[in-house]
Amino acid sequence: MIKCLLAFLDFCYIARRNFITATDLVELQDALDRFHHHREIFVGTAGVTGERISLPRQHALMHYIRSIRLFGSPNGLCSSITESKHIKAVKEPWRRSSRYKALFQMLQTISRMEKLAAARGLFTRFGMMDGTTAEYTAMILSGGQPQPRALPPAEADDGEDEDSGPAPGPKSLSSIELARTPGMLCLTLSE
Repeated sequence: MIKCLLAFLDFCYIARRNFITATDLVELQDALDRFHHHREIFVGTAGVTGERISLPRQHALMHYIRSIRLFGSPNGLCSSITESKHIKAVKEPWRRSSRYKALFQMLQTISRMEKLAAARGLFTRFGMMDGTTAEYTAMILSGGQPQPRALPPAEADDGEDEDSGPAPGPKSLSSIELARTPGMLCLTLSE
């Protein structure tokens, strides 16, 4: 088990280097081979049964060497960044949909969540998110007014909007095809 973990850590440390040479790629392949050889210790121990085992994310290790040759050193890039965005943009809206013609429902959910986030930001900025609802209601009923917060210099409006609309340039046709559900046809949309 220790040799397996050592091989895995060797692989990780080599893959996280700022630049990777051809010699490093040979070492990376060697560490991967050692990892796959020594991981067999887990078969039959600790409740793992069967000929093949699948530890979390280990399949991606096989693609590192080819990807490094094609795109260069990952330089510490972590795939969990895009995974967290995928959860917010796809998984949560999918769970809130009826799963029948879900694309429109998912887009509507995303739009509404963005609007709620923008409203929350404004309400916080104008002091409307301080305290509880009961405290806010008591303040309003007693004749009080919410006090806007002074914006720190970093949050002050500098006149530049991050999203200025569609990017200029040629437009391309795209389509989205949802996964087939038993007994239902596949939905394809085009812009």
